[in-house]
Amino acid sequence: MVVTPSDVRSSGDASPGPVRRVGVLTGGGDAPGLNAAICGLGRRLLAAEIELVGFRDGWRGLIDDDTCSLADVDFQRLHVKDGTLLGSSGDNPYFEPDQDVPKVLDCLKHHAIDALVAIGGDGTLSAADRLHRDHGVRVVGVPKTIDNDLAATDFTFGFFSAVEVATRAMDDLRSTAESHSRVMVVECMGRHAGWITAYAGVAAGAEGILVPERPGEIEELCENLAGLRAAGARSAIVAVAEGVRLYEDGKCLSPDGKDRFGEYEIGGAAATVAECIRRRLGWDARHLVLGHLQRAPQPLAFDRLFALRLGARAARLVLERQFGRMAAMQNGEIVDVPLGAAVRERKTLPSHFLDRYGSFFLPI
Repeated sequence: MVVTPSDVRSSGDASPGPVRRVGVLTGGGDAPGLNAAICGLGRRLLAAEIELVGFRDGWRGLIDDDTCSLADVDFQRLHVKDGTLLGSSGDNPYFEPDQDVPKVLDCLKHHAIDALVAIGGDGTLSAADRLHRDHGVRVVGVPKTIDNDLAATDFTFGFFSAVEVATRAMDDLRSTAESHSRVMVVECMGRHAGWITAYAGVAAGAEGILVPERPGEIEELCENLAGLRAAGARSAIVAVAEGVRLYEDGKCLSPDGKDRFGEYEIGGAAATVAECIRRRLGWDARHLVLGHLQRAPQPLAFDRLFALRLGARAARLVLERQFGRMAAMQNGEIVDVPLGAAVRERKTLPSHFLDRYGSFFLPI
């Protein structure tokens, strides 16, 4: 779903009343640039003489009433640091809504929070949207996920830093793969969307790229790898998203179990691909799971600036009392969109991207 800048104010929520104290939380998985988003928000609000209160560990801080003052934070240098000074978690008040939603509302009232800025991905922002719609909580969203799967924004901060980690890993593995005549299968994060895997795989010149948006056909991959070897190739890099569904001769090789959200369990995709390559081709294949290394680096300059701009836009929304909205990037510009537009559907790799780089997804 695309929300254009011209649509920005059509669904604004200009709630009455002054804003004196603003809460902020960072929820979900951590991402490079979280501190920069807090910095962009904090500098603008403090310049307007508005007090900023942090809630620790995402929504858990509101459930457990765990706060910290941000009055003495060095916002001049905070944006260069990785991680998040507030901590993060995957907790969500709607896991147990009858118990936890009242706690969140009581906590906001107890601390006289006039507006809440939620920085996070689909889970964090979905909870913020529901609290706004169902209980009138004055919320503003900032999109964050290395998976880049939030709608209504071109990109999310942290994504390009994660892509850089994955790209450099594939670049570095190329030399050892060439030395030992191996296939190196590199697993990237991405349960539902293959943005990291696709961008890093194309950037690193991977010979195979398997993403959740398309079935991972083992026989087709192996056929193409065999052709590369017959043509004299000593090595290959295969980029695999953790959430890809793998098939061999019509049989699904991926786990059938589901988690508490009804989603397929993930894990072992790269190991499965490497084992199939060894068995079918006799080519030495090793696998590497990048995992949380993709969340770990200091943010790239782009993500620092991007997150700063999003945080500053969120502050502007608070100052203008435009709640139920989210800062976003569209066509390179920072705009704001209805919060519900970001969480209504998941943004996956579009078909035109897959078609444009088709030769990378199954090598020719």
